[in-house]
Formats: sequence, structure tokens, C-alpha cells
Amino acid sequence: MRAGSEAMRTIAVTGGSGKLGRYVIEELQRQSYQVVSLDHRSGSGLPCRQIRADMSDLGQVAGGLKGADAVIHLAAIPAPVGYPHHQIFANNVLGSFNVLEAADMLGIRRVVMGSSTSCYGFAWALEPFSPSYLPVDEAHLQLPQEGYGLSKTVGELSSAMFARRSGMQIVNLRFSLIAAPEEYEGLAKEARQPEHFKKILWSYVDIRDAAAACAAALRAPMGGEALALNITGDEVLSERDTAQLIAEHYPDVTDLRADMSGTAPLFSNALAKSKLDWRPVHKWR
Repeated sequence: MRAGSEAMRTIAVTGGSGKLGRYVIEELQRQSYQVVSLDHRSGSGLPCRQIRADMSDLGQVAGGLKGADAVIHLAAIPAPVGYPHHQIFANNVLGSFNVLEAADMLGIRRVVMGSSTSCYGFAWALEPFSPSYLPVDEAHLQLPQEGYGLSKTVGELSSAMFARRSGMQIVNLRFSLIAAPEEYEGLAKEARQPEHFKKILWSYVDIRDAAAACAAALRAPMGGEALALNITGDEVLSERDTAQLIAEHYPDVTDLRADMSGTAPLFSNALAKSKLDWRPVHKWR
């Protein structure tokens, strides 16, 4: 039996040896799932079965996913740095398509896709621009100006196509900056200078909360369309209050659609809380 049934026990995690992948595997095992990691490299000390697979090769992906009840796809180049933009785009788009195609071929009905708030375009824009409104929710236009953000948008469009074609249940998780506990000391120093995080709207999510969202997405009730959800924290990554940040750095944004007092976040995670029965519990402060 496949995803959505009580028998969903074996979860394949692509990119399992990566930063988030390791936390996701630990969270899944804590919840008594069996886990297999698919990655182009072996992860030292990874506490599960590992399969080395090239995400650009459909046959290798299908072979690695055989026997899984659901997939959490995290394998990707995680930012538009270190590689030419065309390589980032090609790697991320083809890898996502192959995971969805292989899952469809194997009858796997639930896939969780790692997306990014970079799809909105603010984070890596060559020509900086302001949000149309705040807080930014999932209905905001996606306006990427580079290959990484565009690859996440195309990955979500691919998810929507597979959902239409075969009824697959697909959840795209738009992660903001993913912060591990050991990184908070350094982030706190940067938070004293608000311009450091301006382009990501001072948004972050604790890696433990991100992993919990991945696990929760395996169980989320689904309709006939692919979901896209902001997975972000409940506060800004800044020592300044939200209203002050908006006034100083985004004074042109006058359409405020929620209470922006205190340290309220500039990406809305309300839909994720509703759909996943999830909420972030860890804070950088």
C-alpha cells in the first residue's frame, strides 16, 4: 500500500546526506518510519540504508525509490552560488522531474518537494525589488531573476502537472534560510545589522522545525492539487522590530495584510500551520 494509507512506513529521502536531509532522517526515525537515503554521495554516520544515485538519471532514481511508500525530495544545489546558473537550473529541474516521474511510474502517491522562498525572487534579485504586500503569502507572484529561484518555480509547476495527470499528492515546502542550532551565535551577530538579511525579508526557519514540517507533510490531508507552503519561523531574524524594518527598508510597501507589530514575520506561515497541523517552536533568540 502507498502514501496516505496506514501502511506508509518506508520513506525515501533524496539528499539524505545534506544539511536538512540528516535532520529529516532523524525525525522520521523518531516517528518510527523506515528510511532510505538517496544521494550522489554516501553520508558518514548516516543511520539508515543508503543508495548512491544520480538524480539526473531516471533509471537510477527509479531503482532507488523502488519499495518506498513516499518520497521527501531534498537533493538539489541549495543556492545560486558555486556553480554556473545554467548548471544549477538544469540540476534542480531535472532532478525534481525525475523524482516525480519515477514516483509516478512506481505508484508512489505522496511526494514532499523541497522548494524555497527564493521562488518569489527577492533573495537573489540582480535588480532588487519590494514585495507587493506584506506578509508575503503563497499567492504572491513568483518573480525570480536567476536560475536557482526559477528552478524552484519550475519544480512547483512540475508538481502541479503530475498532480493533474495522475492524482499524485504533492506538497512543496518553501523553506526560508534554514538555521541549525550551532549557527545561531553567528546569525545573532549578523542580526545586529539588518541590511544583512533584508533581501530574504529577515526570514528563517530552525532546521528542527523544517524537518518536522517534512514529516508532517507526509500526513497532510490533500485535495486534487499540489500544495505550496511557506515553511518559515514566527519572528524576524533581526534585533529590530518588524514595523521599524518595514519603515526603514521597505517604505514603499503600504499594503499590510496582517498585524506587523513586535517581531512578526514578513513571510506568512499561516497556511502551513493550517494544512500541516505544524508550527515552528524553535527561535534564534
